[in-house]
Order: sequence, then structure tokens, then C-alpha cells
Amino acid sequence: MSRQIIIKPSEHVMHVSPGETILQSALREGFSLPYGCRNGSCGICKGKVLSGTVDYGRYDEDTLTEEEKLAGMALFCCASPLSDLVIECQEIGAVKDIEIKTLPARVEKLERVAPDVMIISLKLPANQRLQFLAGQYIDILLKDGKRRSFSLANAPHDDDVLQLHARNYPGGVFAAHVFTKMKIKDILRFEGPLGSFFLRDSAEDAPIIFLAGGTGFAPIKSILEHVFYQEAGKEHKRAMRLYWGVRTRAELYFAELAEQWQQQHGHFTFIPVLSDALPEDRWDGRTGLVHEAVMQDFSSLEHHQVYACGSPVMVKAAYHDFTALRKLSRDGFFSDVFTPSTSHS
Repeated sequence: MSRQIIIKPSEHVMHVSPGETILQSALREGFSLPYGCRNGSCGICKGKVLSGTVDYGRYDEDTLTEEEKLAGMALFCCASPLSDLVIECQEIGAVKDIEIKTLPARVEKLERVAPDVMIISLKLPANQRLQFLAGQYIDILLKDGKRRSFSLANAPHDDDVLQLHARNYPGGVFAAHVFTKMKIKDILRFEGPLGSFFLRDSAEDAPIIFLAGGTGFAPIKSILEHVFYQEAGKEHKRAMRLYWGVRTRAELYFAELAEQWQQQHGHFTFIPVLSDALPEDRWDGRTGLVHEAVMQDFSSLEHHQVYACGSPVMVKAAYHDFTALRKLSRDGFFSDVFTPSTSHS
């Protein structure tokens, strides 16, 4: 039987079909709740159940603790209603008018930019365009019914070709296909745009720190290129810093582009950080964990916004340390978690 859910504070009403999670029903009915991984590991979709009961589903126990459950919290990407519900969460107005589509796309270009990073350029049919917000992602639909999520690395104003950054990793079936079998003119099907990792304009004066790990650079590239495009001709520009953490110098596959941005935009700073620099890298820049480089540079993040994209370990460490040790507001941290196979690549 269908369950009714009232969303506070908007007072929107939605109906959940049997077998649906709260998030699935919200997306189906056009309500934009925050979410990222959709598998219970990132915590972006966490909200409060004010009345009613839920089946919490399968999730990462580090992401939703027993104490939080006792306080009424649930992960809306995993939780299903067992009764009518009243829930509390902040809906995202900017997504609500964007249609989620399933489309075919042709592989137009494959460019290996690092030993384990391939840039895939996809061309849509002549009569189609994908409307999306900078920072969102798409799901590649595989023939076995599985999905692989990739952030869109191109900006929305530059949507003639969709750009994806794919990383090769051990055991990655689709990644192995990309690096060994994928060819120009192959046809892929995808669903999108998805996700709620995009720039918030609620704090127009707040300086921004972008934190990228590996191919987590992709959505941040989209956001930055769109910001630079929108800023043209404007006097007031928010201070922005990009910290990009990788293991070795070869993995900074778009370092020249980021350095070019720094030269062209006085309010933007690029800080690359290597965790496992090789002797042949001859690296004299920053080293260690990327979020710790931010901690070294800032004694307080009280009036900042942080946009973090990378592995669950990096994102969780950054969130914990920035909020606990650097006074970052919990509302000022936005993240997109890359988890191999089940989510982003």
C-alpha cells in the first residue's frame, strides 16, 4: 500500500509506492532532497523523521549511528516508510525544474591523461541536450542492469560534449572495459543528471575551499569553469582555493589547466598536494593528506564554504576535522563521495 509523507518545512506531500525508499519516491514525484551516493555511505541525505516509523535499510553504520537513530535521524536513500511519515529536511530548489532523462550517447573521444585516468567524451543525439547543474553526475546503464556513476566534468554552458573522468582500479569491471575495449563510436546509455553537489549561492561573500581527491577533480572542474564563465564582467568575486590531492605527480592530469585558472583569475588559488611523491617527481610542493594541507593554512574556517569530492575516507576526515577543529559550520560543508563500483568512478 502507498504511504504518505509530509516534508517539513516546505509542507510538500508525496506518496511512496511499495518497495520505494523515501529518496526514490521524492525524485519520482519531483521533490529535490539532498543526496549523493544513494547507497548509505556518504550521509548527504540524512534527515529527521518527526513522526511515523521506517525500515532503515542497508547502510554504513559509521554514517548513521545508533545515537542518531534514537534522535530520529535516518538516511533517506536507504529508509522506507512503515507508516505515514512527517520528515524534516532542506529541499534543494535549484534542482526541481531539471528533468532526469535516459539518453543514448556516442563515444566521441578517448584520451588517456594519466596512467590510470581516461577522459571519455560523449556526444548526444543531434536533437538532445542535457540540462544539469555544475557538479552533478550521470549513471551509465550497463547491459547487466548495473550502473556506474560519473561526474560531469564539463560546465553546463559548454554542453556540446559531455566529459567524464574515469579511473582504472583493480577489480573494476567497467573501468577495465573503458581502458581495454571501449572504442570511438561505441554507444552508451545513461540516466541523469543526478546528485546535489553544486554551488550554493546562499552565502555570496563566503570564501570557498574546493577539496578534490584524484578524479574528484571532475565535478569541481565543472563548477569552477561555470563560476569563471558567470563571473565575467562582475566586480565582486568570491575568493576560491582548490586543494587537489593525489599520490604522484602523474595523477595531476589537469594541473596545467588549474595553473592557467590561477594566472587568469586573481581570486583563485591552486594548491596541489602529493601523498606518495616518487623520487622522479622531483616534487618540492605540498605533501601529505590533502585535507591536512587546508588545516595547515587555516586556523579557522568559521565563515567558509567547503566543497569536497573524493574517497569516503577523505571526505569523512575533512568533515570531522574541519567542523571539530576549525569551526566550519556543518551547513557549510558539501560533499560528493566516490565509491568504486557501487557509485562514482
